[in-house]
Amino acid sequence: MKLFIVLAALIAASLATDCMHCICNKESGCKPVGCAMDVGSLSCGYFQIKQPYYDDCGQPGKKSGDTTETAWKRCADDYNCSSSCVTAYWNRYKSKCPNKGQCEQMSRLHNGGPNGCNNSNTQGYWNSIKSCCGCT
Repeated sequence: MKLFIVLAALIAASLATDCMHCICNKESGCKPVGCAMDVGSLSCGYFQIKQPYYDDCGQPGKKSGDTTETAWKRCADDYNCSSSCVTAYWNRYKSKCPNKGQCEQMSRLHNGGPNGCNNSNTQGYWNSIKSCCGCT
């Protein structure tokens, strides 16, 4: 039984990693691309994170004395920091996505905000992530 639990945890972690990589590829080619205007506000880095999203994910990497803007832009262009932000955002809002697989939750929340799983506009984004990773 313990082996099954360990294997299940490893498979879940692998699927989350595959999903994250596909989101990263879709957003930036998985490169630290800096910031650009997107739908009326700046989106930055590997995952094209906006500042309110950074606030919602708990502002990882923010150092004493940093402005939120400085910390957000630095985190967005650091893969480990930005992927931890995406994971924290997903963990914060995944309860709003019942009956959806991990990757669908992560993708649609990332693309559509806290109510992304209930927004039909995120379906196309999810379809492109799903075709990349074969995730559910």
